[in-house]
Amino acid sequence: MSSELQVFRLPDLGEGLTEAELVNWLVAVGDQIKVDQPIAEVETAKSMVEVPSPYAGTVAKLHGQAGETLDVGKPLISIAPVGAAPAEPKAPAATDDAVSTGVVTDAEASAAAETYRTEEKAGSGNVLIGYGTPGGATGGRTRPRKGSVAVVDAAPEAPVAAPEAPMEPAVAGTRIPGKLSAVISPLVRKMARDHGVSLDAINGSGASGLIMRRDVEAAISAPEAPAAPSAPAEAAAPAAASGDLDGRTGLAVSARTPVRGVRKAVAANMTKSRTEIPEATVWVDVDATALLDMRAELKKRSPHDTPGLLALIARFVTAGLKKYPALNTRFETGADGSQEIVGFDGINLGFAAQTDRGLVVPSVRNAHQLSARELDAEIRRLTAVAREGKATPTELGSGTFTLNNYGVFGVDGSAAIINYPEVAMLGVGRIIDKPWVVNGELAVRKVTELTLAFDHRVCDGETAAGFLRYVADCIENPGGALADM
Repeated sequence: MSSELQVFRLPDLGEGLTEAELVNWLVAVGDQIKVDQPIAEVETAKSMVEVPSPYAGTVAKLHGQAGETLDVGKPLISIAPVGAAPAEPKAPAATDDAVSTGVVTDAEASAAAETYRTEEKAGSGNVLIGYGTPGGATGGRTRPRKGSVAVVDAAPEAPVAAPEAPMEPAVAGTRIPGKLSAVISPLVRKMARDHGVSLDAINGSGASGLIMRRDVEAAISAPEAPAAPSAPAEAAAPAAASGDLDGRTGLAVSARTPVRGVRKAVAANMTKSRTEIPEATVWVDVDATALLDMRAELKKRSPHDTPGLLALIARFVTAGLKKYPALNTRFETGADGSQEIVGFDGINLGFAAQTDRGLVVPSVRNAHQLSARELDAEIRRLTAVAREGKATPTELGSGTFTLNNYGVFGVDGSAAIINYPEVAMLGVGRIIDKPWVVNGELAVRKVTELTLAFDHRVCDGETAAGFLRYVADCIENPGGALADM
């Protein structure tokens, strides 16, 4: 039995995520583990995930500490195979020694991690089942178990065109057999697209000709001067600890909170939305008295399965999007600068949910096919899994339109930021008593404010106003609206 350590690298958790925070180890050095046994809990920008081991054996080394952020493709755990006595890894004198002992140098780990992430975007399939990259074939173990299952090494496929030089041992130890080319990570691809840089004209400086971020930066800055290799974002931040004096305000710094996980994802998404979407906002006050009265009557008849107000409004929203499908689209810009509006045959209705980990937007898939009661059940289920941190990337990233009930926080309205890459968001304010004219007379009614933020590139104000007025009319006359749906 070979005594070579098996190094399991942090797998791609799907949706283009490139890092995860190590929350907790579920095993310790010296433990005997089985295939598919959870070894660690990690928190991504999407959810909390248990990472299972693709190997059985004895835990030889844990690469990282709780609270540390790890890059996808970096070593997570080293395991001595079953029947082998785990030995202390020796400092390698050369690359071959490093591979034979299972020790990976920083340079090798960085190259392997970059190659690993690159291949994931080409669909290599080395991901957690349920968190897979699109178009990749998932090989290996698929037997059911509680939680996610790691894909183990698949049998080699037919060889592809070989690079000029043999693949580095560190890279070969982490990749699933498949296509290795100059495909780059989404972040680097976007940088090139945003600056009009043709990837075909770039000679990659990474392993096997991979195009790296520094290559695109050099192309952007040419011919003035080549760009220096990019430093990690963390390195650019001051290393000063709390208690230091802030140079701008002259006040002592009381705390420094790293932006990561869900907060980091939300910040990036909101920034992208504000940067790329020319949004406009329309709003209207709505008399919700009839809706509240109808729900109260339903609750008397069937107290245990009466849909909530959000589910009823969600039903009106899906009907409105069928009438005004322009708001259920996505605006895309191609690498060549071409633009198109992508429509969908169906509605995945997202809704904003506040959790201990921050604001997330789970989505009810095929919401247009569900009744108000079915919508209510799915909204409750998704809210529960989101607050537990167990929602999958698919549940959190597949929406086509978002409904935001910020009225639960006691506010009337909001100039909401659209949930990129969607093109519209409907907000619902609190329902309060207000003076309202009914049949020419002043009365006290239950009034709420609806606010629609929309991407002005996909439609004009007439479409947005038509949708908003339709939902408002449904709320004011819910019985007739539901009867027509």
